[in-house]
Amino acid sequence: MLRDDINNAVKDAMRAKDERKLSTLRMVNSTIKNADIAARGEGKPPLSDADLLGVFQKMIKQRQESVELYDKGGRAELANQEREEIAIITAYLPKQMSDDDVKAAIAAAVSETGAAGMKDMGKVIAVLKAKYAGQMDFGKASGLVKAALSS
Repeated sequence: MLRDDINNAVKDAMRAKDERKLSTLRMVNSTIKNADIAARGEGKPPLSDADLLGVFQKMIKQRQESVELYDKGGRAELANQEREEIAIITAYLPKQMSDDDVKAAIAAAVSETGAAGMKDMGKVIAVLKAKYAGQMDFGKASGLVKAALSS
C-alpha cells in the first residue's frame, strides 16, 4: 500500500512539475528497491509496510544528521534542501507518538516482558518495534527504556 501511495505521488509530482518532491520520491523508491534486493539476497520476502516505515525513519535520520553538518558548515541552501526531503518522507510515516505516549508504551512493554534489568532491554525494544514501528523514535526510546530498567 505504501509503495502504491509513493508511486502515485511520483506521478502527481511529475504532473505538477514539482522537482524537489519528484527527486525525493524517486530516491525513496530506489531505496525501497535496494532494500528489497538485499532482503531477497537473504532469502526473505519483499519488505512489508512495517519494514518500509523503518527504512523511512532511517532515511530521515540520515537527513537530520546532514542538516546538522550543513548548518555547522554554513551551507544553508543544502540544509534547507535536506529539510524539504525530511518533510516529504515524513508525510508517509504514521503520526508520531507524544513523549507521554512513548513513556506509557515503554512501561507497558516492561511489564509485558517482565523485564527486571538491563539484560532484558533487547526484549523490551523488540516488543516496542513490533507494536509501534514508524510511530516512535527508537533512538530516544532506547534511552528511556535504559532509564526505566536501571531505576
